[in-house]
Amino acid sequence: MHFKIYLKRTALVVVIQFIVIILLAQPGVPVTKWTNDGSAYYQVDKGQIIEIELPSQKKDTLITKQQLTVPGGQTIIPRSFQLSADGSKALIYTNAKRVWRFPTRGDYWLLTPSTGELKQLGKGRPESSLQFAKFSPDGSKVAYVSEHNIYVEDLSNGTIKKLTDDNETKKLINGTFDWVYEEEFFCRDGFRWSPDGKTIAYWQIDANQIRDYYMLNTTDSVYSRVIPVEYPKVGQPPSPARIGVVDINSGQTTWMDVPGDPAQHYIIRMEWSAPNEIILQQLNRKQNESKIMLCNTTNGKATTIFTERDSAWVATLNEWRSEVKGWDWISSGKEFIWFSEKDGWRHLYRINHDGTKETRITSGDYDVIDLLNIDEKTGYVYFYASPVNATQQFLYKTKLDGKGKLERVSPIGEEGTHNYEISPNSRFARHNFSNYYTAPLNEWVTLPDHRSFKPEDDISKKIKPVSKEKSNVSFFKITTEESVIMDGWVVKPKNFDSTKKYPVVFYVYGEPAATTVNDAYGAASNFLYQGDMAADGYVQVSLDNRGTPSPKGREWRKSIYKKIGQLNIRDQALGAKEVLKWNFIDTSRVAVWGWSGGGSSTLNLMFQYPDEYQTGISIAPVTSSLLYDNIYTERYMGLPQENMDDYKKGAALSYAKNLKGNLLFVHGTGDDNVHYQNTEMLINELVKYGKMFQMMSYPNRTHGLSEGEGTFQHLGALYTKYLRENCPPGGRTEEEIKSMNTKKAF
Repeated sequence: MHFKIYLKRTALVVVIQFIVIILLAQPGVPVTKWTNDGSAYYQVDKGQIIEIELPSQKKDTLITKQQLTVPGGQTIIPRSFQLSADGSKALIYTNAKRVWRFPTRGDYWLLTPSTGELKQLGKGRPESSLQFAKFSPDGSKVAYVSEHNIYVEDLSNGTIKKLTDDNETKKLINGTFDWVYEEEFFCRDGFRWSPDGKTIAYWQIDANQIRDYYMLNTTDSVYSRVIPVEYPKVGQPPSPARIGVVDINSGQTTWMDVPGDPAQHYIIRMEWSAPNEIILQQLNRKQNESKIMLCNTTNGKATTIFTERDSAWVATLNEWRSEVKGWDWISSGKEFIWFSEKDGWRHLYRINHDGTKETRITSGDYDVIDLLNIDEKTGYVYFYASPVNATQQFLYKTKLDGKGKLERVSPIGEEGTHNYEISPNSRFARHNFSNYYTAPLNEWVTLPDHRSFKPEDDISKKIKPVSKEKSNVSFFKITTEESVIMDGWVVKPKNFDSTKKYPVVFYVYGEPAATTVNDAYGAASNFLYQGDMAADGYVQVSLDNRGTPSPKGREWRKSIYKKIGQLNIRDQALGAKEVLKWNFIDTSRVAVWGWSGGGSSTLNLMFQYPDEYQTGISIAPVTSSLLYDNIYTERYMGLPQENMDDYKKGAALSYAKNLKGNLLFVHGTGDDNVHYQNTEMLINELVKYGKMFQMMSYPNRTHGLSEGEGTFQHLGALYTKYLRENCPPGGRTEEEIKSMNTKKAF
């Protein structure tokens, strides 16, 4: 349900951002790859790798295309690369293939630039089967995962040693993760070299105890093929996980003695914290208790140094980052930075190594959205926040000692959404900006003065107030009859006539994984509609209800606990009720649509409030939380064994009998995330109660419906046709509306 389809749109921007939302970024491969000292960065350009010096931006070729050409053979096209610590060797990643969401398996080649030697690693392993290859600290070896086992390859003689054992089963997973850990905790790379390069710490996930969900491929052969996915449904215990430390020479693993039943806990983070010590974060199954532990890697003893509890769920980095690697250490490893919502807002704290002392860094009635950089040299920490407007995002900084004031770094006047990639030395940043009337702009800036490298690139000079005046997009706040204040955006029709009434199309998500109301370019538009909705005469609206991850404090986000399908749906419906009071809205033409969690919300709105919404388009919906995975669902809904009534009250299936309007739902039969069974069970309910509907299934397509030639274009055409036929566009006078409604009555 993590189809985060909320940032996008308009023309080329729509297509590009839609792909980004589906695939996110390649985990472990940042957009900018910095040199160690942060004075330059690397870039793959036209098949070669170049180094770009800052701030001059002078380019120097690091690895040529010729160096990446196998003698008498192919030219290696790098997807990403890494250098050994001394820079004498390069590890090139290519021929990438998807595992589930991301292309994290492929081939790795070793290049020695000084000699020109280029050789493929993993001899004897299947093509595109290597994952997360990385140099040992001294650069003499490379470790990688292949088919759920960890291997280490000696670069001096090419010998390959298998370090783990899967017991001849594909479900004992070493050094990487099963489906649900990847999907919901964004855990993928599951091993870490020790600082001395003598051992490797790794996760082992035992998915043998997880039942398979079977999908059926009926189109790639005349005979159908069963595709099993180890998928723990809500109510089922987690895959047992443990942390081992394997000796490179002996191949012997020492298992960490982490307290708690592995089948009732998760280990979501793990890193080395000292030469013979690792640090890890454990969550209980309900995810309302978090423990940080230090483990002695010699004897496996684990000591809990920090515990946090929440009456709903404990917020973790794994909720909002596509991959979490590394621990934010400061003071030469004596302290680390930590997030907590314990005072009602998400703030930064510094905790000493053994957990005996805690110092608060940020404070106030605002959320730290995310941490970007720690500059110990100047004593500052950089982070995203937006204390005034929850639809926007800015770069801020404050003193690491907790005694400083909140200082905005993003320029005043550039109101909207800012994104940064800051160099390791905190001197430079790649800066991107947009808002609802300004297309994405980018520049390189120095920090902390936020001065553009080149005057001609200065974003502040490119923002055009006239574009704001011409925009038909506006943001608003609405207060429901229950005193809930929600942010929203509205797009009015072009050539808007205040004497006429227009159809309204609500775009929804509504769950804890995403927001839809963001002051970013294209966020207020429809990426599926083929044409111009504003020109055709639609009013478009989106609202962010309680429970969405807006930076509005813990209470806003966690009020949805055990109430998915209830609280969010009521907020949306009561918000829509206020919108429908606007004098230019035709209340007889009201549509709603969404994807994934938004598809679920669409169904619940159509079923629970059938008199308010006449048309709904639901894509890849969860029709009952009982059909989804355990990590996401139990985090936000609790255990069904304890509160089954909440699950039933929030399930669209429970209300399908109430359908009155026009409903189209769409699903891919190969959806490994939100299984096609959701749609089949919905069909059964609607048929049972004699409800008419339309549906479209796309064979073997996954949750993003991105596979297959012409799929996205077909989906857009289907969406557009259905909307135009059942919620016709265009302004109408009161008389025309009365006439049309009279005709419908007969």
